[in-house]
Amino acid sequence: RERFDFGGRDVASWFPRHMAKGLRQMQAALRRADCLVERCHIPVSGRNPALKEALGIRPHVLVLNKMDLADPRRQPVSTGAGLGWAGGSGGGTGSVCGCCRVPAPVPVSLQIVPLIARLVAEGPRYHRAESSEFNILVIGVPNMGKSSLINSLRRLHLKKGISSACLGSGRRWGTVSLASMTMSSFPPGKATVVGAEPGITKAVLSRIQVCEKPLMYLVDTPGVLPPKLGDVETGMKLALCGAIHDHMVGEDIMADYLLYTLNKQQQFGYVQHYGLGEPCDHIEPVLKRVALAQGRTQKVTVLTGTGNVNVTMLNYTAAAYEFLRDFRAGRLGRVTLD
Repeated sequence: RERFDFGGRDVASWFPRHMAKGLRQMQAALRRADCLVERCHIPVSGRNPALKEALGIRPHVLVLNKMDLADPRRQPVSTGAGLGWAGGSGGGTGSVCGCCRVPAPVPVSLQIVPLIARLVAEGPRYHRAESSEFNILVIGVPNMGKSSLINSLRRLHLKKGISSACLGSGRRWGTVSLASMTMSSFPPGKATVVGAEPGITKAVLSRIQVCEKPLMYLVDTPGVLPPKLGDVETGMKLALCGAIHDHMVGEDIMADYLLYTLNKQQQFGYVQHYGLGEPCDHIEPVLKRVALAQGRTQKVTVLTGTGNVNVTMLNYTAAAYEFLRDFRAGRLGRVTLD
């Protein structure tokens, strides 16, 4: 297929109340922030312009996640992703590409703190010039690993939340509320809750210490999408990466668009993975193969002339979900959607 037919449908924007509230909280917290760290999976489509408009007056670090799942042939797209926000931001910009699965010469977690420190030192801090600590807002669209990044930096630089021995140490992990600046505590382990579904973080949380030298605090924020997605294809890419709930878009059209994208980029790993004879231009044969291989069936009652009959049929919706899950896990090859 030369182009994908969306059938005139629109991708429903997912903008629940906590997103609007979270954006207001981020704007209120901006006065205490020295730098913004943006986490995203897709180098271009995965960024929310509304965040730039509301928060783009501070130094900005773009962290591209899941580089182990990205197509190395399309790395220039990822490398240039941060350039669009460089102008008029009132501070420096930087980008870091990395992943959590494949060892690299310099792990991405080790690059972030020095880069933030350098950008903040090179830019004006205004009313925070006398402060020796760094306050960082972690921003991005939903389900892009913002909370995971905070937990990863905390484990790396403070050695917290990584050993069961800590559970019996009697230590208390402290946070400081941005609003009240009073101390609170939370149990050992992960400092902020993570999950595979969008919308886990619903409010701007208390700041969390992630480093001693320099003294650095990160603030987890809810993922925020634009109230209205102007481009259907951008919304489809966000849905494929889990930024929008699957059921709001439809697993069937998401699977069909994914197949179209794989074929367009000459990514035929799905042919071997599912044991197909050749690439497929239509989604039905692929889903049929997935349903048969995974045993995805459902019982349907059919009304006949002699009464109701229970018939076992292939569950194509469940097969589409498995197809999407294999893509997100990297089992269909390394793919960059932009």
